[in-house]
Amino acid sequence: MLKPYYNSDSIECGLDEAGRGCLAGPVVAAGVILPLGHGIDELNDSKQLNKLDREKLAIRIKEKAIAFSIQSCTAQEIDEINILNASILAMHRCVDNLSLKPEHLLVDGNRFKPYLSIPHTCIVKGDAKFQSIAAASILAKTFRDEFMEKIAMDFPDYGWQTNAGYPTIMHRKAILSIGSTIWHRKTFRVRLNQN
Repeated sequence: MLKPYYNSDSIECGLDEAGRGCLAGPVVAAGVILPLGHGIDELNDSKQLNKLDREKLAIRIKEKAIAFSIQSCTAQEIDEINILNASILAMHRCVDNLSLKPEHLLVDGNRFKPYLSIPHTCIVKGDAKFQSIAAASILAKTFRDEFMEKIAMDFPDYGWQTNAGYPTIMHRKAILSIGSTIWHRKTFRVRLNQN
C-alpha cells in the first residue's frame, strides 16, 4: 500500500520522469498534487502496471488531481546539458506550470536541484512508495509512450512503437545500419552488446 503523503501539513507535489535511459525521444516529467481521499487505490509504480491499466489510471489521475503538469526536455537539450540535468529541468518545468504552487516537492530518485524556495525530499524508488510520485510516473510514462508511438509512424525501422526509444537489439541494430534521426540523443553510446 502506497503512502498518501510524506508531509501531511503541506501542499505536496509528486515528481517523476520517464525516458531517462532511452536512446531516442524526449525525457518527460510529470508533477501531481493529489487530494486526500482521491480513491485511486490501484496507484503503483508505472513499470509494475500494464499499458491498458496505465492508460486507464492516467485518465483518473487527471480527473482527480488538484493540479498536474506534464513537461519535457528534447533530445537536443539532453545532449547539451546531459540526461540528469535535463530530467531535473523537465521537473522544474512541471512545477512552473502547475495551477497551484506546491509547498513541498516529493521527488523520485536521489538527485534534484532546489527549485526556488520550495523544500524538496528525494525518495529512492519513490514511485513504489508514495501515491503522488506513482501518479506522476504514470502520467509521464503514458504521455511519453504515446508520443513515441506517434513519431514511430515516420521512423518505423527503429521499433519505437514497442520499445519507446529504449536500447533494444532491434533499435541498436537500426541505428548502426541506417543511422540516427532528429529524435536521437547524439551523446548516447550505441553498442550491440550491453556491457
